Amino acid sequence: MSHVTYKIVQHDGGWAYTVGAVFSEPFPTHAAALAAAKRAAAEQRVPGRTEMIEYETEDGKWHTETAAGSDRPETDIEDTR
Repeated sequence: MSHVTYKIVQHDGGWAYTVGAVFSEPFPTHAAALAAAKRAAAEQRVPGRTEMIEYETEDGKWHTETAAGSDRPETDIEDTR
């Protein structure tokens, strides 16, 4: 099972959360960014439908595989303040 960490950070004159190197939109307060990260983390854990997905790799090859709707990551929140 994969793991996703949402980090609360200062950003763009306010606060945001990051997942990897990607920033969320800025929030005016730490509390607002934390609440948004908690919502996003909770949504990430919700099971979905099992579906077929297609994607292209860097070498130009296309792949088809089944994405299990129950294969959801574990999530946590890291507050850098």
